[in-house]
Amino acid sequence: QVQLQESGPGLVKPSQTLSLTCTVSGGSITTSYYYWSWIRLPPGKGLEWMGAIAYDGSIYSSPSLKSHSSISRDTSKNQFSLQLSSVTPDDTAVYYCARGGSRDGSGWYIIQYDYWGQGTLVTVSS
Repeated sequence: QVQLQESGPGLVKPSQTLSLTCTVSGGSITTSYYYWSWIRLPPGKGLEWMGAIAYDGSIYSSPSLKSHSSISRDTSKNQFSLQLSSVTPDDTAVYYCARGGSRDGSGWYIIQYDYWGQGTLVTVSS
């Protein structure tokens, strides 16, 4: 059974970098053909897909966040991470990591997220 767990600071100051790590157990992040995503839920808004890293290391980022976001992985630890620089209070949200498949073999069309982390609240405030 696959489990995902987000970890990282719950409070970040404006203009600094938000860093989160997702630790995966019960399955390898290199297993074909899964995609490992970061998704967030701002207060009063809907879910927003931020980006993903595929089983082969390919990276996909939301165009609206690409300029200041970064996704990486550490296969030896079975972890993948998110870094979001120059944050503002609008980046306050519950952040989730999740596993999904691809409709067409591209990280731009991830579907059927079958496993999710519990989510972690990150507040951007001075």
